[in-house]
Amino acid sequence: MEQIDIQTILTLGFAIAVVITIIKTARVVPQKTNFVIERLGKYSRTLDSGFHILIPFIDKVAYTHSLKEEVIDVERQTCVTKDNIQVGINGVLYLQVVDPHKASYGINDYRYASSQLAQTTMRSVIGQTDLDKTFEERAKINEEVVKALDEAASPWGIKVLRYEISDIELPLSIKDALEQQMRAERERRAAIAKSEGERQAMINVSEGQKQEVINLSEGDKMRQINEAEGRAREIELVAIATAEGIRQIAEAINHPGGQEAVSLRVAEQYVKEFGNLAKANNTMIVPAELANIGGAVAGLTEILKIARPGGK
Repeated sequence: MEQIDIQTILTLGFAIAVVITIIKTARVVPQKTNFVIERLGKYSRTLDSGFHILIPFIDKVAYTHSLKEEVIDVERQTCVTKDNIQVGINGVLYLQVVDPHKASYGINDYRYASSQLAQTTMRSVIGQTDLDKTFEERAKINEEVVKALDEAASPWGIKVLRYEISDIELPLSIKDALEQQMRAERERRAAIAKSEGERQAMINVSEGQKQEVINLSEGDKMRQINEAEGRAREIELVAIATAEGIRQIAEAINHPGGQEAVSLRVAEQYVKEFGNLAKANNTMIVPAELANIGGAVAGLTEILKIARPGGK
């Protein structure tokens, strides 16, 4: 019985030893992870992702590093600006292990060291910046912090990707002063906008009046031009009509019987005008030649003959 118990114990011990040996020998490294291997207490190599065989009890995994981007919350810190204003700043730091060997042996705790370095660097950068600039130039401040951190963390095998200011806390007195300043600035902008609007409105009104005067003068000018052209056209048409009438009368006189018709027409007009003269006045002076109407008509007829072409 005792012999069986001893064999069982030996078998169990051997099985446990085999399991331990297998565990110590075979290692599977996950993706985006590196194992730092030490052989007899000294750095041997760095294992990338995949399956690897180690020498039992000689090789061991000393450090495990993730190659993924890490996010570290930088605790709130009190900084003094260039114009001697205390502000509380919270930040977020993004970094990545690029050299597992340096990250293992270059520094004891790169996360803590990076967080502390970010705080001290932020104090230095804020100390060179006015309070107003801390709000306006956050991107520039972040870039300066990243640049300083990246240079300091390079021996640690760490790449600082970016730093972001998550919050800036101000004293209550400074908040009140800033609110008053912003309120005054908004009122100033509103007054300027109102004055600019009134100025533009006055300019628009004056431009409208100017354009109206120009339009009226242009309209009056066109009216005068049109009236002048109308009168000129009227005179031209009257002259053309008069000339055409005289021409037709002259042609009619040259036709047979034309002279007798003219003589008759002159006699009728003579008598008519003499009759109108008698109607207009009670007292009338009668010319001595009134009795000789035929002689007057004959005289006019002779004048027409002389004026006719050829004197016939």
